[in-house]
Amino acid sequence: MKVAILSGSVYGSAEEVARHAANLLKTAGFETFHNPRASLADLQAYAPDAFLAVTSTTGMGELPDNLQPLYFAIRDQLPAAWRGLPGAVIGLGDASYGDTFCGGGELMRELFGELGIREVLPMLRLDASESVTPETDAEPWLAQLITALQAG
Repeated sequence: MKVAILSGSVYGSAEEVARHAANLLKTAGFETFHNPRASLADLQAYAPDAFLAVTSTTGMGELPDNLQPLYFAIRDQLPAAWRGLPGAVIGLGDASYGDTFCGGGELMRELFGELGIREVLPMLRLDASESVTPETDAEPWLAQLITALQAG
């Protein structure tokens, strides 16, 4: 199974979580595609069987700059080939920001919903004010994701 990992990061934490997720998925026998600068054409050429979005939140609950062009391209085109595929989202944020906590992750969840991507696990919310090692904190959830993807 081919898993496309979309990531958006401001200071590198989400990038680190995405890289760690890619390694765990590869170890479990999945093929992964992760390029923080990927275009919609890159993703379509890869023809993924599943999606994982890992994104931090910036500003007033927005996506990081590096993920915005891909997000808007996908939102504008809504590729029909992805309807029904499994997917999941890891959102990174700081709970002290209140309502906008993990806002970037929520935007990706909404986009996956519009695409018809099946959410196989509830979004993982990683709180920067509580976590020093978000990639390690994500491991139990990623183990559940691997199990869910293997089950189909």
